[in-house]
Amino acid sequence: MTSRLLGVAFGRAVLALGLCGTAGGTLVAGLVMPFVGGAGLAARSAASTLTYLPSPLREEPLPEVTRLLDRNGRQIAQFYYQNRQSVPLSAVAPVMRRAIVAIEDARFYEHGGLDLKGTLRAFVTNTRAGGIRQGGSSISQQLVKNIMLNQAESEDERAQALVRSFRRKLDELRYALALERKYTKDQILERYLNIAYFGAGAFGVQAAAKRFFGVDAADLTLTQAATLAGAVRTPYDTDPSLGDEHRDRLRARRDLVLGRMAELRMIDGNVARAAAAEPLGLRLRPEPGGCAGSAHPFFCVYVEREVLGNPAFGYTRADRERRLQRGGLTIWTTIDPVAQRAAARAIAARVRPRDNQVASETMIEPGTGHIRAMAVSKRYGRNPHDRDLGPATTYNLAADTAHGGGLGLQAGSTFKVFTLATALKQGMRFGDGFTIPGAYVPSYGYRDCSGRTVNDPKTVIHNAGGEGGGGPYSLEMGTWQSVNIFYMRLEREVGLCDVVRTARSLGIRRADGAPLHEVPTFTLGANEMDPTTVAAAYAALAARGRYCRPLAITAVVERDGTRTDIPPACVTAIEPEVADAVSHVLTGVFSKGTMRGQSIGRPAAGKTGTNNGYTSAWFAGYTPGLAAAVSVGDIRGSYRYPLTGVTIGGRYYGAVQGASLPGPIWVDSMRAALRDTPVYGFVPPDMARFGGGFTPGLKEALEKQRKKEKKKRERERERGRHDDGDSASAHAEQAAKRTTANRGTHRVQRPA
Repeated sequence: MTSRLLGVAFGRAVLALGLCGTAGGTLVAGLVMPFVGGAGLAARSAASTLTYLPSPLREEPLPEVTRLLDRNGRQIAQFYYQNRQSVPLSAVAPVMRRAIVAIEDARFYEHGGLDLKGTLRAFVTNTRAGGIRQGGSSISQQLVKNIMLNQAESEDERAQALVRSFRRKLDELRYALALERKYTKDQILERYLNIAYFGAGAFGVQAAAKRFFGVDAADLTLTQAATLAGAVRTPYDTDPSLGDEHRDRLRARRDLVLGRMAELRMIDGNVARAAAAEPLGLRLRPEPGGCAGSAHPFFCVYVEREVLGNPAFGYTRADRERRLQRGGLTIWTTIDPVAQRAAARAIAARVRPRDNQVASETMIEPGTGHIRAMAVSKRYGRNPHDRDLGPATTYNLAADTAHGGGLGLQAGSTFKVFTLATALKQGMRFGDGFTIPGAYVPSYGYRDCSGRTVNDPKTVIHNAGGEGGGGPYSLEMGTWQSVNIFYMRLEREVGLCDVVRTARSLGIRRADGAPLHEVPTFTLGANEMDPTTVAAAYAALAARGRYCRPLAITAVVERDGTRTDIPPACVTAIEPEVADAVSHVLTGVFSKGTMRGQSIGRPAAGKTGTNNGYTSAWFAGYTPGLAAAVSVGDIRGSYRYPLTGVTIGGRYYGAVQGASLPGPIWVDSMRAALRDTPVYGFVPPDMARFGGGFTPGLKEALEKQRKKEKKKRERERERGRHDDGDSASAHAEQAAKRTTANRGTHRVQRPA
């Protein structure tokens, strides 16, 4: 009777101790009760609970970091819910494995998931120390707890997984025993090292090694391994990123691990003391997630929006976001560091982040659609106090709204190429043209693609400054001088709808996603566009009519190594021969047109774009190997704040035109981006098909113009000779006066 009463009393005491909670107490209660004969109903219930083991916990894939790589395989950004990169146990330094076992579960390789001896010892040690010095739960039990935490989708579920109760501890133990039955010891240790939180935002030993010391888990030293092992038990109290007090606690935990390793004879005592004398040696490396921490943030935003908007990454946006943040994907992208640096530097040299005017540029590879660069004059992020204006923006101004951009800017005369291509496709030849008036009213002849009349008899079109007045113009001259009235008439002749169809075939879509405005001024760039869309259209001309959708992702590698390559999405938009003819005309923009005097030192074709009222300015152009488009406009609103009388990048502009700011940015960026690439020329046009055109009156007008310019040059030379003679007489007279003055001075200064 006395023995039974003592047994019951002991069982109750242990149970009471377990319900008090501290490390080991709860486990002691759970382990002892099934074997105490007189502990009553609770003991029999616990024994029954341990007799029937459940299936191991369902293990969801751990949240892993998704990495974005440039075309050369260098990381440019990362996304994560938890900063984790799982590694096999073989990729963890042996000293790290020993350190974690020493401090958390010294008998890990001896017990079957239930270490009664170790638990009792930890309870006694911790009670004497007045704090947690040794782990009471086995590594298998801790793995179970972490799995439960990882599966929690809400704060309530997290709280339930962390609640201290006798029932939860028993469940945890049952699942731990089930894990021991399913996995080997090394498999359990590997899972634990990958799931555990080490502090400072690092989940898993690989992320922790990188975050704390800037090394891989395979390269951890003794002191580093002891530091990480010490951090696992209280990762928030020992988070070194939170200040000196936390670092002091981390060092104390490290020294405790070293002492425990020496006690278990894993290392020599002298080695432990020497290691404890060393500083922590932290090299905390920030691990920013998302595009704000990317070296190429605007391109990163483009990629992110591609993933979140593509059903291939998940049925719903929530599914796609979860996969991006947790999936552990490796996403290979198209960005070229050389081209990106060239674009960013060319923009920074002429437009400052604090300017209200903003410049954007996208570079695209012809024939693939690969986006090689995407740069904006402002920094990516929020302005101080969340102001709308400032040196930063969260809008990806180089792209459309679907990829994080704004509403775009009117594309101006860059759209004239679509009318040019349509005219050549319909049989117009080089040299063909007509006489235009000094002003033009689109009062008839314009129908949109639905057949509806869209004439605008209330609008009067004038040529912009420098485009000339009325008279005969050929196809080339009208393009080189970017003559508005010529192109309005040409659009009417070939058909507005046909021009719209040509533009659509080359990927032209409004930046805001709305339908294109099919109006008479379509050819003058009345639609708001983004540089990426325009660059892709011009890249198709460089690729001899082969249009490729802008492509930012070339491959996706799953966490298991499965790779999915993403090929270019290309179609033949216009005939190769027509594209060659367009390129032939556009090369003259550099030699005889609006960009005369500006060159990248290799064959290039392009078109300036200056909008009515100088609301925005563009340049788009290409070589056979690279295309780019540059836009400039006021971030406050291009219509309210035109580009007149403005200071940009410290330089004053009476009016910003396509050739005065976007053009030089394009030239500098393309020259640098192509510096180390071979020089290729365009395919010559088929002169049998496109040569031999005629413009009535053009020859006579050109001859008259040549005579006029000749007389002007002669007058200037005559004026120069006259000015030189007058200047010589003036110089002689001034010299005589200086001589006389000097003589007088000498006489005054001569001694008496």
